[in-house]
Amino acid sequence: MTDKKIGLSSPATLAAARRSEDERSEAERSGAAVNVGTESTTRPNPEVAAKAKRRRFTGAYKQRILVEAEAAKTEGTLGAFLRRERLYSSLLVTWRRERDAGILRGLTPAKRGPKSKHNPLDAEVDKLRRQNARLTEDLRKAGIIIDVQKKLATLLEILANQEASEKLA
Repeated sequence: MTDKKIGLSSPATLAAARRSEDERSEAERSGAAVNVGTESTTRPNPEVAAKAKRRRFTGAYKQRILVEAEAAKTEGTLGAFLRRERLYSSLLVTWRRERDAGILRGLTPAKRGPKSKHNPLDAEVDKLRRQNARLTEDLRKAGIIIDVQKKLATLLEILANQEASEKLA
């Protein structure tokens, strides 16, 4: 049987531990106690970044890039140019095809998503219908007021005639 002592370390292990403790800087040894509760300015922001938006390139930008890419291709610096502009070579291929096919609309970005089924004139028609209904109601009310005024004038005329005939009699 071998004699093993539990809980005691060999002298070599203790010497190595002392050496590593001496080699640590003061900041490393006391860093945990000093930085408790304080935020470091070098720590990255833990917030999740917003979802990246899809890039949209204008027709003028695409044409300018194609011209510059052709110049860079002859100089042998096309890769550096694409990295600087953060573009892929497949975009250049697509844009060249569109330009060569004469697709001017293809060089301008299209609106993404399903096409609107809403007719733009529908809003104008609805607005005019509401306005027509409101004006018709106003005209009906004005007609009622005019009728009441006529009846009131007739009633006042009758009362005035009665007073006049009572005074004479």
